This record gives sequence, C-alpha cells and structure tokens, in this order.
Amino acid sequence: MNAALTTQPANESRLKKFWRERVVGLIVAQLTQGVTPQKVALTIALGVNLAIFPILGSTTLLCAAVAFRLKLNQPIIQIVNWLAYPFQFAMLLPFVRIGEWLLRAPRVSFSISQMLQKFHEAPGNFLREFGMTGVHGIIAWLLIAPILTALIYFALLPPLKKLSLLKK
Repeated sequence: MNAALTTQPANESRLKKFWRERVVGLIVAQLTQGVTPQKVALTIALGVNLAIFPILGSTTLLCAAVAFRLKLNQPIIQIVNWLAYPFQFAMLLPFVRIGEWLLRAPRVSFSISQMLQKFHEAPGNFLREFGMTGVHGIIAWLLIAPILTALIYFALLPPLKKLSLLKK
C-alpha cells in the first residue's frame, strides 16, 4: 500500500485524531465483528441519554449497569457517556425547572458550584436541602429521555447500516 495513503496529514488536530481512532474506529471495529447496527445505535442513544441524567456522578455506573443488562458494548457506551458529559451540566437546570413546573413545586434557587460546595461540606445536609431538586430533575429526564433515545436511535440507524455494508 502507498505510504502516502496510510500516513495522517501533518495538520490533523489531536481531537480529530481522537475522534477518528477512538470513537469511529471503535464503532467500525464492532460492526466488522458482527455487532448489529441496531445494537450500536441503541448503545449510542442510551449512552447519550444516560450521560445527561440529572444526578452528578452517577452516569458511569448507570451506563455500565444498562450496558451489562442489555448486553451492549461497554467501551462504546462509556466513551459516549464521556463525550456527552458536558451536556449533563447544560441540561441540569432545564430538567429541574421542567420537573418543578410539572409538579407545581416552588422554584429552588441554586448554582452547580454552590451545590458541589455544599455536597463536599456536608453530604447529609446537601441531600436534605437539594433532594427534591434531584427528584424534579429525574422526573423531567424520565419523560424526555425515551423521546430523545428514539430520535438518536433512528437518526443513527441509516448511517450505521451503510457503514456496516461498506466494511463487509
């Protein structure tokens, strides 16, 4: 094979290289080893949704448990969880506000940095003060997650099917 075809461009960013080798490469490897496009699409869709679960520090364990139970690919679900992690912070307040609205609960004023500080100072007091806030977020997430999972799954299925055909 021509060496020019196998070497990377010198200006390729580290992020692009990571994406190509660690994410796309992992998915392609699974498809070539017989994992179905449906299973890969479900793994990615659930990984994204579990990554935005509104309880900080819980997503890695959630992803591991769901992947184990549904016999999904652990490396794919964990890398998707890791990549989608910033969205957990972005969605935390919207989930809480939606949950408060659904339950007609009073609005709780908080910031993530304040919550983290209070958690580290006294976890018991933190749970008493913000426990219902977490419940509000979880309720909203439970309503939104199935819809988002379906949207991601059905959006990913056609390109994953094409990719699996190319790699056979």
